[in-house]
Amino acid sequence: MSKVTVVGAGNVGATVAQYIAEKDLADVTLVDVVEGLPQGKSLDMLQVSPVHYHDRKIEGSNSYEATKDSDIVVITAGVARKPGMTRDDLLKINANIVRDVATNAIKYSPNAIFIVVSNPLDVMTYLTWKTTKLPHNKVIGMAGVLDSARFQTFIAMETGFSVEDVRAMVLGGHGDLMVPLTRFATVNGIPISEFVSKDKIDALVARTRDGGAEIVKHLKTGSAYYAPGASVVQMVEAILKDKNRLIPCAVLADGHYGLKDVYIGLPCVLGKEGLKQIVDIKLNDEEAAELKKSAESIRENIDKMNELLAVAAV
Repeated sequence: MSKVTVVGAGNVGATVAQYIAEKDLADVTLVDVVEGLPQGKSLDMLQVSPVHYHDRKIEGSNSYEATKDSDIVVITAGVARKPGMTRDDLLKINANIVRDVATNAIKYSPNAIFIVVSNPLDVMTYLTWKTTKLPHNKVIGMAGVLDSARFQTFIAMETGFSVEDVRAMVLGGHGDLMVPLTRFATVNGIPISEFVSKDKIDALVARTRDGGAEIVKHLKTGSAYYAPGASVVQMVEAILKDKNRLIPCAVLADGHYGLKDVYIGLPCVLGKEGLKQIVDIKLNDEEAAELKKSAESIRENIDKMNELLAVAAV
């Protein structure tokens, strides 16, 4: 039986746990520092099993001992930015949380594959890789799946075609500098430029980049979790079933696309080893420049995080 640990029992983490169990992919351990929270949510999910017909174990715990021998560890723990909090404040708080999670989880599951969801995502994935000292193929960030799903959704809404026939991929960092590849976006193999004007495509790209902020604006408090949760589970399923899915994920660029020593969204093949391959596709000059700009922004945040953590350690 496969086992997946989800650290962070908030909306995203709980949704990940629920989807994993309902898709009958693995037993799930839900961990959180808040006493009673993972226990209550996991018990509620467990009581869904007679309705959705699965026999997966779902356990909630405040201890990392319960995570022992996990095949995959999903890190969703962290805080959202609050009024009066600077980006540096958020970076420092979440870096300390994620570093603590990675340090504890790797003790009990040294062979696990780590999927990072905590924000700022690309930087936190880099931190998890450095903290766990795992091979880079076993530390992967979720963002490209979510950003691509948002792009696909908006294309379907604009064209009126089924989302089943829409294919699109978003590379780069998870933020304002993400890189939706409009040239490769299709409806059943037909470029979207056959159906949508250049101005409208630009508008779809802008809406994709603001996809998370748009949801936050509606909710007033909190942020998206259904689509992020489902996006994580697509990655989990690809790994556990060794499906060789070609999907965008935040991975360590080691010369790919002219980038080095930075975690960034690139086209990846996922299977039982985690990252099996980074696929090199030929970008045009504009796309390559956008990807480089995104990488530079991530690298700046990595440097800033290292400074903040070093100051805190003094």
